[in-house]
Amino acid sequence: MADYDVIVLGTGGAGLTAAVTAAELGARVGLFEKGHTVGGTTVYSGGMIWVPLNMHAPPEKGDSREQALAYLQALSCGTIADEMAETYIDRGPEMVRWLHERTPVQFYAVADFPDYHPEQTGGLPQGGRSLETPLFPYGELGDWAGRVHISPYYPTYHLTIGQTTLGMAVPEPLDPAELQRRAENDERGMGLALGGRLLKACLDRAVEPQTDHRGVELIVEDGEVAGVVFETPAGRREVLAPNVVIATGGFERDEQLKRSFLRGPCTHTVGIDTNTGDGLKMAMRAGAMLGNMREAWWMPMIEMPTDIVSTGQQLLTYERTLPGTIMVNRTGRRFTNEGANYNAFGAAFHEIDTIMGVYRNLPCWLIFDRVWLDKYGFAGGLGGETKARTDWIISSDTLAGLAAKLGIPADALVETVERFNRNARELRDPDFNRGWSAQDQWWGDPTLRDGTPRASLGPLETAPYYAIQVFSGALGTKGGPLIDTRARVLDLDGDVIPGLYAAGNAAACPLGMTYGGAGGTLGPAMVFGYIAGRDIAERVAQRSAALAGARGAA
Repeated sequence: MADYDVIVLGTGGAGLTAAVTAAELGARVGLFEKGHTVGGTTVYSGGMIWVPLNMHAPPEKGDSREQALAYLQALSCGTIADEMAETYIDRGPEMVRWLHERTPVQFYAVADFPDYHPEQTGGLPQGGRSLETPLFPYGELGDWAGRVHISPYYPTYHLTIGQTTLGMAVPEPLDPAELQRRAENDERGMGLALGGRLLKACLDRAVEPQTDHRGVELIVEDGEVAGVVFETPAGRREVLAPNVVIATGGFERDEQLKRSFLRGPCTHTVGIDTNTGDGLKMAMRAGAMLGNMREAWWMPMIEMPTDIVSTGQQLLTYERTLPGTIMVNRTGRRFTNEGANYNAFGAAFHEIDTIMGVYRNLPCWLIFDRVWLDKYGFAGGLGGETKARTDWIISSDTLAGLAAKLGIPADALVETVERFNRNARELRDPDFNRGWSAQDQWWGDPTLRDGTPRASLGPLETAPYYAIQVFSGALGTKGGPLIDTRARVLDLDGDVIPGLYAAGNAAACPLGMTYGGAGGTLGPAMVFGYIAGRDIAERVAQRSAALAGARGAA
């Protein structure tokens, strides 16, 4: 007899959503986690989801099904199947409402947060599609409050301001009394709020994660999934279930898999250490067809001293978008719009010099001046000692001196900065149109937003000058077993592998290479986790009805 109706592998947004959905609809759920703590990369994140036509979007935003579909197809370069885009657009709002009505997982629209390509066909410059969750008091999790891992990238998780900090170069300081209240109540924000709410929804349904369980093999009998073999501290363990959801995250922590599949370099990542492609390997051994394997959720990253950021690395999200910065490659030239969204930025890192056979824009550096550093600081604009500290940053009193330290042509760097400064003073960028898009303006300096490029475009002209090397990184990979509109894994012939489902970064992303807006990673993960949970519950009910009918006939 089966131990469960379904085994869910992974406790990130995809796995937790699948687990709570299946449990709420009557399935017996076994939830397993490879690590000792739970939350996946979800709790490392900003915790937003991108869902068009959601219940929280103000009507005046003017969204429509036709617009949303047109937007996804315009971005996809043919990598999205029509039925997958339609499923996401149709089922996403359903998931948001279902969670809102039945669980602690609540959302609200982030005011005016534009899509990442807002001027593209179907894009919304005025926002409405990006959602986030309110702060969540971790005391509601009981003993599990201490078993959710903390993001090293957002360590001050009580300091979120009740709305997203994304795109806010100068976050408003909290009232000390409010900060104390949040700390006393252990109210956490961003990805910890989303992960905590999802975990609470599971615990409310007696679905408790079993940690330190690494799934290594699917048990398959007569062509159908029958369970999972785990490696645990106590040895190998077989757990039986006729349904399995692979939600184990991507393969960004496995060098061989990255070399084998990704279309460009991914030397740095913020994905959790356990994302080594276990689910991918299990699905491959079971005969799954793969999809979207070349893609990742690309992210420019920098290296920092470990006493500033414990991991020694940091996302380069909005610092490069603020006025007074440029990025240059080994030739000392700019090579793209520094304010572009981070996922699209990956394409610039993957460009090949066809003569020399190297990546044209790697290595590269972020360049800024003393005025910029004094105003914005670094490491997420933390200010204080971090803001004033420059011992880890390459600097020089002249641009030529900076170029010499970087090993790039001095005349090219001087000419590049002078040209940029001339144009920036006139609020224009004829080379890469920086600051033109509503996306650039949102991620720029919020105190300078006036509908012009001013929030993102400004000269750098006050010595000393600084440079930080930028690397090609990723939030996680987005390829894996190919799934259908019901999140069922398909085999090499396009047939369903009975009982096998996948969602999140462990699956071929149903939205292909696209990144529609803030929350574009977690949105598909949770929507298809929800779809998997519902489909499994229906499958369980049908099997139960068939067994009852057979017993009645006997």
